[in-house]
Amino acid sequence: MRWEDFRPSDYVEDRRGQSGGGGFGVPLPGSRGGLGFGTLIIVGILAWALGIDPRILIQGAEVVTGGKGPATEQQAPAPGKKGAPADQMGRFAANILGNTEDVWKQVLPAQMNRQYSPAGLVLYTRGTRSGCGMAQSAMGPFYCPLDRKVYLDTSFFQDMQRKFGTGGDFAYAYVIAHEVGHHVQNVLGILPKVQRKQQEVSEAEANQLSVRVELMADCLAGVWAKNSNDRFNAITEADVRQAVAAAQAIGDDRLQQRSQGEAIPDTFTHGTSEQRVRWLLKGFKSGQVQSCDTFRASYL
Repeated sequence: MRWEDFRPSDYVEDRRGQSGGGGFGVPLPGSRGGLGFGTLIIVGILAWALGIDPRILIQGAEVVTGGKGPATEQQAPAPGKKGAPADQMGRFAANILGNTEDVWKQVLPAQMNRQYSPAGLVLYTRGTRSGCGMAQSAMGPFYCPLDRKVYLDTSFFQDMQRKFGTGGDFAYAYVIAHEVGHHVQNVLGILPKVQRKQQEVSEAEANQLSVRVELMADCLAGVWAKNSNDRFNAITEADVRQAVAAAQAIGDDRLQQRSQGEAIPDTFTHGTSEQRVRWLLKGFKSGQVQSCDTFRASYL
């Protein structure tokens, strides 16, 4: 993947090296938290997550994907350095984010008649405060709709290789694009609607809504990749195989089998390995946002 050819984003905040942590303030009634990259079952077993549900790790903060408790207000963290970092991993993240901006600023108006406002990206080490609660490395990357930012500890990418045997530049780009996909859902007004619906249904039904949100984000990552490649020709077949391998590794069924020896479909919050791969490739093949409507799909 020729990510060096991409324009770096101006919406990157580098907090790496700051000490994380800090207390929480008063609850914010009716507020919601962040959307993470994985699922809730493996907390305490895998220690971090391409899949840990932020409800468990954000110390009581509410999560869009089905939680019903209040989020918490926090003191503002020390501001990080703004703009593209100088190190390679920081430049990679900034360039991928910049490319998502360039793609979505064209795709959303053309396909959905909606203007795109960029998401922020916060790079941090171990822990930091987010608008949705405490961000911790163990959570993996996640998107907070309250402050419209993606939170990423870049050591996560090394963990992908070490703990799941998957990685590569395009696999890492897929992770970032998935979280930006949640931001696209927010821009389109989908996330608030899902929040309201989840308050009205059972836990199993709320989990199923979460699965549809996550599979749509996978598909939107594919839409980004297709449109980016049409414009920049920076993605190879081998790159796509990297992303497919990453999607396979983080399906709820595979993570649950690994952590507890069995898969429990009613507790799935992100979709099976087969579903995640299929929706990612659906977006990549079509390049169309409307192909990602998991909420009208009768078969996920």
